[in-house]
Amino acid sequence: MAFSLSVLAIFWLLCVACILRIFSLLPAQKSSGRVRVSNNTSTTRKLAVFLGSGGHTSEAIALLSSLDFTRFSPRIYIVSDGDNLSAQKARDLESKKCASSSGNNFAVLTIPRARRVHQSLFSIPLTAFWSLSRCMQLVTLSPLLSSSSSQPFADVLILNGPGTCLSLCIAVYVSKFIGCPAPRLIYVESFARVRSLSLSGKLLRPLVDRFVVQWPQPLADGGRGDSFGWLV
Repeated sequence: MAFSLSVLAIFWLLCVACILRIFSLLPAQKSSGRVRVSNNTSTTRKLAVFLGSGGHTSEAIALLSSLDFTRFSPRIYIVSDGDNLSAQKARDLESKKCASSSGNNFAVLTIPRARRVHQSLFSIPLTAFWSLSRCMQLVTLSPLLSSSSSQPFADVLILNGPGTCLSLCIAVYVSKFIGCPAPRLIYVESFARVRSLSLSGKLLRPLVDRFVVQWPQPLADGGRGDSFGWLV
């Protein structure tokens, strides 16, 4: 009896410790409204972006087209399996932005979809788990097994939906939880979300380091987030 109580007590202590650890990783729930801009133009950052297909990809490409690629290198484009159009748009952007360079410093990586269109609800947990496993391999395991294990998968990871980006966010938090280097998360809400947040936005809002909307109305609830006007 005493042994069972001891095991139960240890179990609950571990649960409490894990919960406290997770809460310690969450970003501040109020935005400062300030954006820190580095004046060091010689510093480069490794950038990753998830291209969520369709309009999500178009908006992400439009957002990236305004960046100085000499300051964000290398670049990683993450696409869902079977989304050849998004992968091609990423390559077209690289060809346009880096036409004068001798070599393009980028990669296109593929992850399984967390949920497919018209997918049965009963099979979603399986595909979501498979998607999360692949994301953890990219974000957590690959940096650990590489020669530069002190470097994160990327310095910044940009997300703008849809649901598969939640798998990437969870993988980043797994890295943070075990004390490994992890990218900063930036979520940019779709231009189409004029009055309210998308489901992905609602789920990721408390988790990402920077939450950005393109219309002020979705921030009317007073929650965390920033609006800088149209970005795409």
